[in-house]
Amino acid sequence: MESTRAAFPTFIGKTIFFSRWLQAPLYLGLIIAQLVYVVQFMRELVTLVSDVASDLLHGTHHMAEADIMLVVLGLVDVVMVANLLIMVIVGGYETFVSRIDLDRHPDQPEWLSHVNANVLKVKLAMSIVGISSIHLLKTFIDAGQYTEKELLWQTIIHLTFVVSAIALAWIDRLMIRPGHDVPAV
Repeated sequence: MESTRAAFPTFIGKTIFFSRWLQAPLYLGLIIAQLVYVVQFMRELVTLVSDVASDLLHGTHHMAEADIMLVVLGLVDVVMVANLLIMVIVGGYETFVSRIDLDRHPDQPEWLSHVNANVLKVKLAMSIVGISSIHLLKTFIDAGQYTEKELLWQTIIHLTFVVSAIALAWIDRLMIRPGHDVPAV
């Protein structure tokens, strides 16, 4: 009877630990989302190149410099979101599901060797600030299309992301105590 009592908590613990694998399909889904972003990037790039080529061939200037800049910023935005996806996919899987055995692969990202939940949160927050910065820059380049209230709210939201990222980084730094290599989760 005593061995049955001891076996039940062990079974429950192993079941809970195994449940981390339920996240694996989520990371595979994010890989599909990454593919969608690649398609979107290529679509926007082809449109930009064909519009500029058309202007060159016909000697017209349908695309103003600001228009080209907005499209390029859109491309940068897609790349930054794709980078965010990679951090979530690789870092999240490594942190919460299972180690990725790369056997010191030469292309292994440097940050992967010391990723944990707190480091991942700070990196994600900084990526969101970068993405928000691109959106805000696009808004200011095309400011005539927005009301003052919309511009103000976009700026406030961006500053909220900045303050949140700084707060996360500060909290992460506070959690690292002398003699402890890894912050608490």
